[in-house]
Amino acid sequence: MNYKNFEELPCWQKARELCKVVFKLINASKIKEDFSLRDQILRASGSVMDNIAEGFDDGSTREIRRFLGYAQRSCGEVQSQLYRALDCQYINENQFSDVYQLASECRKQNKGLRKYLRNYDKECNKFYE
Repeated sequence: MNYKNFEELPCWQKARELCKVVFKLINASKIKEDFSLRDQILRASGSVMDNIAEGFDDGSTREIRRFLGYAQRSCGEVQSQLYRALDCQYINENQFSDVYQLASECRKQNKGLRKYLRNYDKECNKFYE
């Protein structure tokens, strides 16, 4: 597995998708009127992709694992904020489920890459180009 830049990482691509979907959800719902929730969920979704990029650019597997952990936790933050939006009746069950599932997929991809890197053998494999 050789990656030259963070944009090639499937987990970053999925995180970018999450960020786009959250932005669309905000603009299609009453979340846009709740400035605190709107800003928090938008920042959390952006944090997923930003942390993956930041960890990758450090160049060490230890650091990317650490930042993937931050990204994973940001997915949980998005999911928690979705419950707030649902409970405030800003979004419906279908909107909630769709975005929640996407955040779960992001979380799983981050967790999978972290596990891979934990077991990574530096002598036999090259993660970075």
